[in-house]
Amino acid sequence: MSAYVEDNVKPDYDEVITKIADYVLNTKIDSASAYETARLCLMDTLGCGMLALNFSECAKMLGPIVPGAILANGARVPGTAYELDPVQAAFNIGTMIRWLDFNDTWLAAEWGHPSDNLGAILAVADYVSRVQQQAGKPGLTMHDVLTAMVKAHEIQGCFALENSFNRVGLDHVILVKLASAALSAYLLGADRDGIMRVVSQVFVDGQSLRTYRHAPNAGSRKSWAAGDACARAVRLALISKSGEMGYPSALSRQYVTHP
Repeated sequence: MSAYVEDNVKPDYDEVITKIADYVLNTKIDSASAYETARLCLMDTLGCGMLALNFSECAKMLGPIVPGAILANGARVPGTAYELDPVQAAFNIGTMIRWLDFNDTWLAAEWGHPSDNLGAILAVADYVSRVQQQAGKPGLTMHDVLTAMVKAHEIQGCFALENSFNRVGLDHVILVKLASAALSAYLLGADRDGIMRVVSQVFVDGQSLRTYRHAPNAGSRKSWAAGDACARAVRLALISKSGEMGYPSALSRQYVTHP
């Protein structure tokens, strides 16, 4: 018989996970240049999404998963009449943004498009605002949206500096999911533990392969992959908001296969 015994005592959260949570919660953005850059990025990104609506291959991807399944006072999809749950709204907005491949690009060890995070940020911000306003409370402001943009850009961009996911066959939208999940949880009102839980969920989640970006399998999924990552990020944030547990050593724990 195997003498293998696994320690089932949960450790503290991995340092990377705690650093993300602490950054999202505690870092004050006091750069006027950062906010101005975020404002310009927001306008540019919305412009890319609006133009994409003119293309039928993009438009066919939008709307509810089940025809007619709208959510009254849900998250709105710019340029359309759709009001959707925030998960599907994030998919819609993220897909619009990326469809034409015109929005910003960050090139490092990994490449990517940090403005893709707006798919999740805009969907969650609008949903949260409308829920709060229905309850007689103030909604979020555009300053809140721009702050979330800056922090999502920083998370995605800094991870891309030293981590090349494409070299191991993974698509760079893993970083969209990571940044979007952390900021979606924050906009939904998560505390430090809640943000750590959702970040750990992202790391244990299945990640997209780059297959659809390369011959002979290059295809249109590359245009909605970021929307898919945004939707998954919001879904994980909502799951964590319900109190679902996290996985503290998601990055550091090494497992041994045993009989």
